[in-house]
Amino acid sequence: MKGLTTRDFTEASEPFALFGDWFEAAQKNEPGDPNAMALATADAGGLPNVRMVLLKAVDSSGFVFYSNSESAKGQELRANMRAAAVLHWKSLRRQVRFRGPVTLVPNAEADAYFASRPLPSRIGAWASRQSRPLESRFALATAAAKYAAKFAFGEVPRPPYWLGYRISPLYLEFWLEGAFRLHDRIVFRRQTELDAWRKERLYP
Repeated sequence: MKGLTTRDFTEASEPFALFGDWFEAAQKNEPGDPNAMALATADAGGLPNVRMVLLKAVDSSGFVFYSNSESAKGQELRANMRAAAVLHWKSLRRQVRFRGPVTLVPNAEADAYFASRPLPSRIGAWASRQSRPLESRFALATAAAKYAAKFAFGEVPRPPYWLGYRISPLYLEFWLEGAFRLHDRIVFRRQTELDAWRKERLYP
C-alpha cells in the first residue's frame, strides 16, 4: 500500500503527530473497528489481565477509553493506576503500543462523550453490572427494559460509575512489518510526562 515506508519513522520527532497520521490511515483502510485496542491492566497482586476496548480520544496528553469503574478493569485500575495497550492494524501491517500512568478524565469530558453515544448504549451502561455474575440473558434484557422505561421521557445521565480513563504514555512504540520478519520498530521514551521524548530504533 502506498506510503508504507520508514520515512515517517526517521523524520518524526514527536509521537502523537505520527500516531495521528497512522490512525487516519487506519480509519480509511482497516475494516471493523480501527480504534479497537487490547488494554492490559494488573491487579493489586501484580497479576495481569487484558481485553479489547475502544480508543475514544487521543491528544498530546494521552489516549482515552471509557468503562464501568466497577468492572474487573476498573477495580484493577483502582489498585494500580497504570496500563498498557496495543492497536494492531492487520490490513496496514502496522502496530502501535504504549504504556504509562492512568488518570481519570474530567467529569465534564466524560459527560459530553456519554451524551454522544447512541441511546441503546447509554441504556446499556445503566443495565449492565459489568464483569459480575449474570444469572440469565433474560435478567439483562429485563434490566435494559427497566432503564429504558425509567429514562423514556428525559435525558439519560451518565452513571456515576461510568468513567473515562486517560493513559499518558511514557513509552510509545511504532511497528511496521518488514520482509522476512525484519520489521521496523521505533520507540519514543520519556521518564515523566513533562520530559522531552527520546527516540530510538530497535531490533525486530
